Amino acid sequence: MANRRISDAKLQAGAERALKEAVRGVIEDHKRTGRPVVIWRNGKVVKVPASQLLRKE
Repeated sequence: MANRRISDAKLQAGAERALKEAVRGVIEDHKRTGRPVVIWRNGKVVKVPASQLLRKE
C-alpha cells in the first residue's frame, strides 16, 4: 500500500508540473500576441490585458 501512495504522489506532482507549464505557455503566447487572458476572479469572469500580465520568476 505504501508503494501505491508513493506512485500516486509522483503522478500528482507530475500532473501539477505539466499543468503549470501549460499555463505558463498560454500566458507567454498571450503576452506575445497582445491578447488578454480570461480568468475567474472573485466569482466573475475577467479579461486581464496582456500589458498587465506579469512574469513570475
